[in-house]
Amino acid sequence: MKVFVSLATSVLFFCSPAFAQTPQPSVMTAFVAVNLLPMDTDRILPNQTVLVENGKITAIGASLTIPKNARIIDGHGSAFLSPGLADMHVHSDTADELKVYLANGVTTVLNMGGASAGFMDQVRPKANRGTIAAPHVYAGFVVDGSARYGNFIVTTADEARSLVRLLKTNGYDFIKVYNDLSPVAFQALIEEGRIQHLPVIGHGVTQVGLERQLDAGQLLVAHSEEFFYTTFSHPDKDNEGGSGQTDKAPDRAEIPAAIAFIKRNHAFVTADLITYATIASQWGKPAVAERYLHIPEMRYLSPSGRLRWKAESYPKRQGDLSARVEFLKYFTKQMAQADVSLVAGTDAPTIPGLVPGFSLHDALRTLEDAGLSRFQALSTATRVPGELIHRSAPDAESFGTIKVGNRADLILSAKNPLQDLSALRAPLGVMANGNWYAESELHALLEQVAAKYDGAFIPPIR
Repeated sequence: MKVFVSLATSVLFFCSPAFAQTPQPSVMTAFVAVNLLPMDTDRILPNQTVLVENGKITAIGASLTIPKNARIIDGHGSAFLSPGLADMHVHSDTADELKVYLANGVTTVLNMGGASAGFMDQVRPKANRGTIAAPHVYAGFVVDGSARYGNFIVTTADEARSLVRLLKTNGYDFIKVYNDLSPVAFQALIEEGRIQHLPVIGHGVTQVGLERQLDAGQLLVAHSEEFFYTTFSHPDKDNEGGSGQTDKAPDRAEIPAAIAFIKRNHAFVTADLITYATIASQWGKPAVAERYLHIPEMRYLSPSGRLRWKAESYPKRQGDLSARVEFLKYFTKQMAQADVSLVAGTDAPTIPGLVPGFSLHDALRTLEDAGLSRFQALSTATRVPGELIHRSAPDAESFGTIKVGNRADLILSAKNPLQDLSALRAPLGVMANGNWYAESELHALLEQVAAKYDGAFIPPIR
């Protein structure tokens, strides 16, 4: 199937790969004869037209009048149009990494901490204006109570409140709490965050516990495995599985109580099965870790990322996490069945084996393998992230569903994602912030990044 662009009555081939570096000026775009997955409910609307202007969806219908100067993306009745994907736990902070996300159909990311000032001040604004090829970027700042993990530290309520105000000034969207915060500092972050409209998200805080954190107002749990450490029995005190309990999983009878307090607080949970499963796969297994250093997607991992993967200590750890992986699969399915608000996240590229963009597709497959329906799995990367952002900032642009007024973040695929989620791995095109990137341009983005990384000095992988 060929998708074409038409201005008035003339048919144009897609622009050259150089286009991918400079998004096109805003024009009216009409997606015609597409099968629509609005993702508001589990349904498909056949033979629809979707109009986009100035980065927003302006009309949807089966028989719309198309302005004569519109650029036409023709689905020929067989292509499927669905919302762009969201990875709500990343640690990428370069323009090149953002290109890799976009090329994989990821149109929204939540940076969960560690982003450089240059990224926040220069790259992120360009991404969010749509002036570079990138997803829309939300950002959290990590705050902790000790130097154990190398994070920013606050030790008093006054320090915590001052930090929240600084984060607001510097354009952050979230406060990400970490393991070693004191209860006093955590509560101050919650209270000042509420005043400044800067929600708290993040880990389980050892001295507080997730139930009390969510009761206090924490909006999102950043990893599903955080429940191991501050909720379920036999928590792992070092937060890395090194306390000698790696071969044990909690009692499944504890799950209903955890789900009850999540739902009581209308909180969100990051369904990051792929992250924990990938760690478990190489835990104490040097041969598995070595294989990750040679996957084809390594072409799109930065030289510094490759060095971090090589230095990771997971293969040197002792024990077996497989029982906990199975527990998390069951826990995640139970949360989905209870309508807990789950968002997809990968922790890429900090975990060896998880490359930006590519790993989100692996995450969706892992959720389906755990027993979620395809609609449930896809919702974690579309509709529910949009709901999370709306809860955190009601005046922010809406996204995550195909609806009039929403940000025009879209994926065109040859097959129905609700029949096969892998259809989204090879998009016919992606629209981000109203900018359209055809399949050839997405490939060009990947090749630009690979060529740049190939030209950098990287010590040989052995």
